[in-house]
Amino acid sequence: MSTLPPCPECGSAYAYEDGPGLACPECGHEWSAVAAEAADAPRVVKDAVGNILQDGDTVTVIKDLKVKGSSSSVKVGTKVKNIRLIEGDHDIDCRIDGFGAMQLKSEFVKKA
Repeated sequence: MSTLPPCPECGSAYAYEDGPGLACPECGHEWSAVAAEAADAPRVVKDAVGNILQDGDTVTVIKDLKVKGSSSSVKVGTKVKNIRLIEGDHDIDCRIDGFGAMQLKSEFVKKA
């Protein structure tokens, strides 16, 4: 019984070790064993000070943020309630009073 993960491309259960990585004999896809383990690990999002953020947290903006398509900006100290964590460069999805729905980078907020 194999303890190796299935191929991420075709889902084949016949993956095998090929040097430092893994390979699939059915589709020919090769991938790193370290990358396969990292994909299974839960993603941790931290704020500017290193606090771990979770869905539903309240955060405070630590820097004036320009808003594309608007002449105004989100000011320092603006509280943002009930955030949602998402994948991508801008990893916080939220609604800010006066601006509406927007996405923020976690490096520009701190947990309130």
